[in-house]
Amino acid sequence: MSTTALLVRKDHLPTTALQTTADSPLADGQVRCRIDRFALTANNITYAAFGTAMNYWQFFPVDGVAPGGTAADWGCIPVWGFADVVQSLHPGVAVGERLYGYWPMASHAVLQPARLSAAGFSDAAPHRAALHAVYNQYQRCSADPFYTADTEDLQALLRPLFLTAWLIDDFLADNRYFGSTDAAGARKPAMLLSSASSKTAYATAARLALRPEIEVIGLTSTGNVAFCESLGVYHRVISYDQLDTVAADLPCIYVDFAGDGALRLAVHSRFSALAYSASIGGTHVENLAGARDLPGPRATLFFAPAQVKKRSTDWGGAEFNRRLVADWQLFRAQVSHPAAPWVVVQQHAGPAAVQRAYATVLGGKGDARMGHMLSFDVAT
Repeated sequence: MSTTALLVRKDHLPTTALQTTADSPLADGQVRCRIDRFALTANNITYAAFGTAMNYWQFFPVDGVAPGGTAADWGCIPVWGFADVVQSLHPGVAVGERLYGYWPMASHAVLQPARLSAAGFSDAAPHRAALHAVYNQYQRCSADPFYTADTEDLQALLRPLFLTAWLIDDFLADNRYFGSTDAAGARKPAMLLSSASSKTAYATAARLALRPEIEVIGLTSTGNVAFCESLGVYHRVISYDQLDTVAADLPCIYVDFAGDGALRLAVHSRFSALAYSASIGGTHVENLAGARDLPGPRATLFFAPAQVKKRSTDWGGAEFNRRLVADWQLFRAQVSHPAAPWVVVQQHAGPAAVQRAYATVLGGKGDARMGHMLSFDVAT
C-alpha cells in the first residue's frame, strides 16, 4: 500500500509536487485511514499562508526528501473531510468506521487514537502533542450530531468555516463590539468584512446579520459584489475601490479575511472611529503583509480555539455543542435553499485533479459560489 500527497513549497505556495511513498507497517495502537473526500477552500489557503506562524505545517510533516529541496522546504496543507478506517491495530477503532476530521491533503493518514469515547477520539501522535486539541479531534460519523450522509459535501466545505464564523460573532458580541459606538450612540457600529465572498466571511455575516444592533458591510472585488448582495446577509456591499463612500467617522470594527496589507492600511487610515481590528485569514495571498505601524488599534490575530475554550468553560461542553449544532442546522438550511443555493459543489478526482483544483483556489479566480470537493481516488 502507498500514500500519495500534494506537497506545497512553504516559501512559494504556487509550487507543488505530488509525492507517493510506500506505507510503513502500523505500530500497536495505530489505525490507517483512507481519506475519501475533503474540501478545499480559502480557509485552507489561510492555513498555508500562516503555516509557520500558526504551526499548521506541523500537523502533517513531510517525510523524506521532496523534489527541489529538503523535506523542511515542503508542507502538506491540512484539510477537513471524511475518511474510512482501512487498517486497525487499536481495539477501540474498527475497520470500516467513517470519521470526520482534520486530514493531510493526501490519500491516506495514520492516526494514534487516544481518549476514546462513543463520539470519537483524539490523535495522540507525539508530533501533535503540543498542537491545539481542537484540530486533533476525530468524530465517529455514526455518533456525530452534525452528520447526515446526504450532506457530507456541505459539512466538509462549511462546517469548519461555520465554527470559526460562529466564534467570531460570539467573540465580538461577548466583548460588546469593543465600545464601537459614537458619542451620541446615534449610529449602529459597522462590522467591515473583507473578502466578503469567501465562505468564512459570509458565514460570519450570516451570524452578525441576526444582531439588530449592528450593521454588516461587505468589502469585495468588483466582480463579486453581485454575488455578495445575493446572499442577503450584508446590509451593504462595496468594492474595495469604493471604500471612500463609507463615512470616515463611522464607528466600526474591521474583520479581515483577506490579509491584504494595503487594504488593511487603507481601512486603518480612513476610519477615525475604528475600535478593533481582527485578523482572521489570508485569502489575498499575493498581497499578504505585516500589520505593524498602523494608525488606530493594533491588528489582532483571532485564534478560534481560544474562544472555544472560553465558551466551553462559560457554558459547559454539552451546552456549547448544543448551541453550535442548532445554529449549524439553521445555517445549513440557509445555504442549501433549493431556489438559491449559496454553494454549488464541484468534484475533483485523482492526484492531477487535486493539484489543478489547488491552483484554482490559490489563485482566487474561481466562481465564488463554487465549492471544491477533492479525492485522490479516481473512482470517487
